[in-house]
Amino acid sequence: MLNNIKEDLKVFNELIEVFLEDEKLNPISDNIKSSDIKEVLNISLQNEASIGVEFTSALRDLMLKSPKSSSKLFFNQLFGGRHSKAVLGDLLAVFLNNSMATYKIAGPQVAIEKEIISKVCKMSGYDKNAGGTFPTGGSMSNFMSLVMARDKVNIDIKYRGINEKLIAYSSENSHYSIAKNASFTGLGKDNVRYIKSDEEGRINIDAFKNQVDDDIANGFLPFYLNATAGTTVLCAFDNVEELGPICKKNNIWLHLDGAFGGSVIFSKKYNHLIKGIAQTDSFCFNAHKTLGAPLSTSILIVKDKHDLYNSFNNDATYLYQTHDDDFNLGQTSIECGRRNNALKFWTMWKAIGTNGIAKIVEHEFSLADNARNYVNSNSDYTLYSFKDSLSVCFNYKDFDPEDLCTKLYESNTLMVGFGHFHENGFVRLVTINGENTHEDIKNFFNVLEKFANENTYSLKRIS
Repeated sequence: MLNNIKEDLKVFNELIEVFLEDEKLNPISDNIKSSDIKEVLNISLQNEASIGVEFTSALRDLMLKSPKSSSKLFFNQLFGGRHSKAVLGDLLAVFLNNSMATYKIAGPQVAIEKEIISKVCKMSGYDKNAGGTFPTGGSMSNFMSLVMARDKVNIDIKYRGINEKLIAYSSENSHYSIAKNASFTGLGKDNVRYIKSDEEGRINIDAFKNQVDDDIANGFLPFYLNATAGTTVLCAFDNVEELGPICKKNNIWLHLDGAFGGSVIFSKKYNHLIKGIAQTDSFCFNAHKTLGAPLSTSILIVKDKHDLYNSFNNDATYLYQTHDDDFNLGQTSIECGRRNNALKFWTMWKAIGTNGIAKIVEHEFSLADNARNYVNSNSDYTLYSFKDSLSVCFNYKDFDPEDLCTKLYESNTLMVGFGHFHENGFVRLVTINGENTHEDIKNFFNVLEKFANENTYSLKRIS
């Protein structure tokens, strides 16, 4: 039979064995030009069934040719690693296939999500009135926070639209979703003020305060600030402790986007980076970025859970037929048929404990310290980033960083990205794979140096 779960699980196990072995031997998959994919891989869909060897071979080739985002040489984007207990939870969630909209169809899985939310709220200094949800990622978490802030100004906005002269604020280094979300909510991209940063990439406090004062004087209504715990490029942490009082004075919703760096909340050694978090109105972090959970594992908490209900609740008698609102999670989510993204994080947290998660965070910071020390001790390097950051930004000799990163990728050598801050461009190494060792970081530099020196005449240079 074509539909046989036990037989397919055997195929799955065989494919995973092959993949994990290949990942060790070939940490970077062969680069395939987008125009050549159908020539290289058997991905065309046909009228007749594909069975047996043809089917499994197509799956195997597809897996082995896809980028290996958990390998020892993948430093390209803000996720990495593969925690086995989280993977186990995600596989179980697929099998259970519960929608998280109501208690009737999710049962105890609702309690799993609520337990995580409760613990994170407590760690953030929120009280019993707090709540939260599992959005699809950091962009959606930011979007939901902006919607709640908008509706907090006037709940009638969600019925009649925006008539007020609303102004939102964010860092010049904030995530690109801020502009998109301003468009989606009806605020308008032009009504977002991007505040200049200091020399380490954090929101300039005086610049923010002065901009708010100017907007009020000109008849605008400031209502929302998106601060960041771990900016995309430099992994800078905005000073929430100083931003909080300004927001409170001017009735501005303070959201802390911790998609990248918010996991420091688990570490007593590094949670000072988000000191003042109890002053925020909402906070999010992505366990799939720094903790090795599968995509997507994003948590959004809100100081007052009624703000979630005010913005996202809607009557649906065909759906909400049993139990109270607290256990019908579709009342506080933007989605209805929402997959269970909580179980994988609960499985991981249950298995290793809060202390185990803290060790992952602290290990990744130690990897970054190791990389920065290497760069600082080598005169061939120029460092552009700072301590207490999971991003190590540097240039090697006078090689153009964009050209170097591109050719490392095209040659199947190493996957690492580049970034910019003010007038500087650089290679951006992110140390967010908790399975990497200090030897792996040393190997990263060895691979980069060897490639650059062997290709010294074909690489572009910067002045």
